[in-house]
Amino acid sequence: MRSSLQEYLKQLRLSGLAQSLEVRLSEAAGNRLDHAEFLELILQDELAVRGSRQVERRVRAASFRETRNLDEFDFSFNASIKRRQIEDLATCRFIREKADVLLLGPPGVGKSFLAQAIGHQAIKAGMLVLYRSIFDLARDFLGEEETPAQQDKILSKYLKPELLIIDDMGMKQLPRRSGEYLLEIIMRRHENRATMMTSNRPLEDWAKLIGDVPAATAILDRFLQHAIIIQITGKSYRLRNAKGDGKNDAKDEATAKPRGAGRKEPDGVPPAAGGEAVSPPKEAPDGA
Repeated sequence: MRSSLQEYLKQLRLSGLAQSLEVRLSEAAGNRLDHAEFLELILQDELAVRGSRQVERRVRAASFRETRNLDEFDFSFNASIKRRQIEDLATCRFIREKADVLLLGPPGVGKSFLAQAIGHQAIKAGMLVLYRSIFDLARDFLGEEETPAQQDKILSKYLKPELLIIDDMGMKQLPRRSGEYLLEIIMRRHENRATMMTSNRPLEDWAKLIGDVPAATAILDRFLQHAIIIQITGKSYRLRNAKGDGKNDAKDEATAKPRGAGRKEPDGVPPAAGGEAVSPPKEAPDGA
């Protein structure tokens, strides 16, 4: 290939086309492609490279803890996880409909894996995604030196993505004022953007975890309005291959369920979207 042609491609930032041009020239000569067919092929090459690089950039920007793919998940391990339901989420229809998703279940059953895999699928579908644990969120907003302008910038970061994933709700009690920031995010995204959350604690515990009953009530009121609730029980996905001394631990976690799972809901409590009955958060004890 002529060096001048390589330079033109470089100036035009057509690196994908440059990588495949020599092969395409040989292919065009051997198959007697006309000009339009040849042009279509080299443009397809350029678009494929640009698309791949865009996915890579968006995966980095999403800040996943781990990059997961849904085809790596072993659905046969846990019958409580309905494959068809998860694959429906992976179509990203709920994101386009601006619905929310809540994955509930004990530690280790695969909630974070599935959330990140669905987020990765959304990126491949051309969407912007942000992944943060609830503790990342608290640190982002509660930095000691954050000015109002900086906090506005952080808030914009949480409001922009088509899908926001908030992981690990319920691992431990949150710092003071965390509920205020979580409430603002949920309120601002409500019916405008999709949000996915994971939690290993029942919803009635959220007031105590957040330390603010009114904020927890308002968060759940908005988040659950259009939420798809997926309850996962059973064995620990993380410990599925554990051997030796880990067998007893795996057995203990295999039978674990979130507190309140399977209990009869009190009269007058409406079921949330997805058919699960949800109790309002209880009043936090003094000093919680």
